[in-house]
Amino acid sequence: MSIRRWDPFDELASLRESMERLFDDFFTTRRPARALAPTVWEPAIELYETDTDVVFRAEMPGIDPKHVDVTVSEDTLIIKGESKAEQEQKGRSYYRREMRYGMFERSVSLPTSVQSDQAKASFKNGVLEVRVPKAERARAKTVKVEVE
Repeated sequence: MSIRRWDPFDELASLRESMERLFDDFFTTRRPARALAPTVWEPAIELYETDTDVVFRAEMPGIDPKHVDVTVSEDTLIIKGESKAEQEQKGRSYYRREMRYGMFERSVSLPTSVQSDQAKASFKNGVLEVRVPKAERARAKTVKVEVE
């Protein structure tokens, strides 16, 4: 058996890693706007724009689209809903339950002005897609330059 020299800085590095993990867990499970109130879970999203539309997509596997509300304003898109939990059954001894259940909400600022009254939402294979046409003033204009 070899003897290993004790280094107090090894303990400090371990303490630092533990504190970073603690702060990461604390701030990633809470909303910045409401730092003292626990948040509901949020589905993963992507937001992009095309020449004519702003497109919002959210992963919601296993969620009934009837339990999802979409609100679009001129500069914000909000989705709210609920993922129903499967009831625990007798005869099952759970070792781990990591699936997320309960209420969810996600609010996203839109990158440009949109025509919120023309928003269209679809739900396919557990992915919600919301397409909102850009407002006329937000669309890029192409101007031909004449050379003399």
